[in-house]
Amino acid sequence: MSTSDIKEKIYELREQLHHHNHLYYVKSTPEITDYEYDMMLKELEQLEKAHPEFADTNSPTSRVGDDRDQRFEEVQHQYPMLSLANTYNEQELRDFDNRVRKVAGNDFTYVCELKFDGVSISLRYEKGRLSKAVTRGDGAQGDDVTENVKTIKSIPLKLSDGDYPDFFEIRGEIYMPKSKFLEMNERREQQGEKTFANPRNATAGSIKLIHSSAVAQRPLDCFLYYLMADDLPGSSHFENMQKAAQWGFRVPDTMQRAKNIDTVLEYIHHWETARHELPYEIDGIVIKVDELELQEKLGFTAKSPRWAISYKYKAEQASTHLKSVDFQVGRTGAVTPVANLEPVFLAGTTVKRASLHNQDIIKKLDLHHGDTVFVEKGGEIIPKITAVDKEKRPKDANPVEFITQCPECGTQLIRKEGEAAHFCPNENHCPPQQKGKFVHFISRKAMNIEWLGEETIQLFLKENLIETLPDLYELKAHDIEKLERLGSKSAQNIIQSIQSSKSVPMSRVLYALGIRFVGETVAKKLARHFKSIQELANATTEELVAVDEIGEKIAFSIRKYFDNDENKKLVERLGEYGLQMTAANDKPKSGALDGLKIVATGKLNNFTRDEIKETIEAHGGKAVSSVSSQTDLLLAGENAGSSKINKAQAAGVRIIDEAEFMKLISK
Repeated sequence: MSTSDIKEKIYELREQLHHHNHLYYVKSTPEITDYEYDMMLKELEQLEKAHPEFADTNSPTSRVGDDRDQRFEEVQHQYPMLSLANTYNEQELRDFDNRVRKVAGNDFTYVCELKFDGVSISLRYEKGRLSKAVTRGDGAQGDDVTENVKTIKSIPLKLSDGDYPDFFEIRGEIYMPKSKFLEMNERREQQGEKTFANPRNATAGSIKLIHSSAVAQRPLDCFLYYLMADDLPGSSHFENMQKAAQWGFRVPDTMQRAKNIDTVLEYIHHWETARHELPYEIDGIVIKVDELELQEKLGFTAKSPRWAISYKYKAEQASTHLKSVDFQVGRTGAVTPVANLEPVFLAGTTVKRASLHNQDIIKKLDLHHGDTVFVEKGGEIIPKITAVDKEKRPKDANPVEFITQCPECGTQLIRKEGEAAHFCPNENHCPPQQKGKFVHFISRKAMNIEWLGEETIQLFLKENLIETLPDLYELKAHDIEKLERLGSKSAQNIIQSIQSSKSVPMSRVLYALGIRFVGETVAKKLARHFKSIQELANATTEELVAVDEIGEKIAFSIRKYFDNDENKKLVERLGEYGLQMTAANDKPKSGALDGLKIVATGKLNNFTRDEIKETIEAHGGKAVSSVSSQTDLLLAGENAGSSKINKAQAAGVRIIDEAEFMKLISK
């Protein structure tokens, strides 16, 4: 390559890496695998090393990936929060060991740890209380996500008495367990919301939600793995983490000391297979020098410590044969193509099917019938086809074409502008959508008709006992007890639970209707604002968008629902059967806080975080999470955050304590 070609290649790699950094750290929507990213970065490192004349301090090779978000307050790290050098190669691991031995000799120990696939976090404790939670950011400063992190139950807000320093930082990884991730994705799919590609993306998206009440709904957890302070209790990393466990922190019990690199490799080989049995995702192993004095002696590069390295596992891949493609219709009408594969063992399980997601993915893969395909597990959980072996393609193979009509009811499919999925618009009479509406309607968080389940609903539909939701309220015990597997007792229980559902409040009735994008939280906001479903049904798009946190997408979906004559009749019938169509129970207990926007911060003696929010709203106020010039009151409890108090003082916001608040609501 000529000098100009090399320069152009370096600039091109930098641009690509900056782009992928932004997608990974900020958008949580990576387009390439970790391995592809790391190989690109390694190529750039080699070119820059060979051609120092093209050095740039802003190159991705000398910077920590940046996850800062302008919506959050930035906080300076007390100690730099750097990233780790990594390798996929055992020889490079031995090279690392040789570099350490040149400085340390042979008298030192390694600590081996699992490399959790989540979001790095730094927690500050002052006199035993959590004072700040900060993301990695650019390594020098990160985003203050304290309120969001406080919703994670495994992170202690206050430590019991112990021999911990007055000030220390402890670092770790926020993650989402595999089973909880799958459950959450299933709920999101049922509610017509976009699903997450893997637990890491879901975690990153969750920790950057603006409202901590929404974060609390996400199944996040956290492991802590590094302690930092000016007066640490022990002289080694391992000892300090054992101390942290005694203080109440969730320290992984998989952490292990190793006397030499061969023992480290044994640990790596063990977990390469055993990781598939873990309830959470790991993408490699972290190796650290244990002795703190030696860590200090080895020092740091611009972006990573010289005393630690991560060994990353390549995503497991398998080659198999594409047998056919099915098209499935979900509750919301979204049509998902699914590949049927020759069974192949991958990452601990036998894979027979893989989602193809949408038409664009099929075109991108250039997928043909009978192709030999490569399959990986996205985030080690969800199987996906990553590539096609075109050399093995049969000569007469035809491209996989996306269907144009619903496979269940024959209706012409539609694809809305700006959306990747195709939909069946026959929402009230397409069998899977019809069944899905009933299953959603009877669910615990909706109408909570506990004696009904998916199989019974399917049986009722098959026997033509029900067609639309109000038909449930016309069922008679003698119609049910004649059915297979159902007797007189079951029939009575079903009728009783259907009747009991009439007392469910309006917000849950609204959620039960299954309007696209109207989940539990949105339904509660709408019920507080409009007070009756009829009032909501008559609201214009402009009136809907004026409601806090209701955007155009939700507003258009609500309007589309109530502009449909069948849906109008359905809601009228539900009202006639006695369901709660007004939000009478949501009326404020008093007008003491009427119209006031209130931020609560710090520990309160009389209320939990959820209770204070409910209390503010019950008295006519609005609970908000951040201080601005629009805020009316800042309720400051014990150990209230100084940043919020400073903001309130600067904006002229009135600050009250809990005693003053109690007086206000008692008036």
